[in-house]
Amino acid sequence: MDMKKCSTLEEARVEIDKVDEMIVEMIALRNSYIKQIAKFKTTVEEIKSDERIADVVARARTKAIELDLSPNLINDIFVRLIDEMVETEVAEFRNSKVF
Repeated sequence: MDMKKCSTLEEARVEIDKVDEMIVEMIALRNSYIKQIAKFKTTVEEIKSDERIADVVARARTKAIELDLSPNLINDIFVRLIDEMVETEVAEFRNSKVF
């Protein structure tokens, strides 16, 4: 990851705003894939796979450590993100099964 060296507070804030925008865009992209995944599932239980959730969180924690971030912070963010997206996937799954 390349980081711009800022020379003023305002410049740093502009860069943070850009990063925040990218984070939201990446979450939206992830959510789009979640909606696609719902089409491949056959049951709601399959959507709420504790094993898959644990794997995703573990990989995020490992990446956080590699990037010198708090793995606990990333854990909390991912648990919340996944909880919300599981609900999105369940809704998408149920809507796709309506005839």
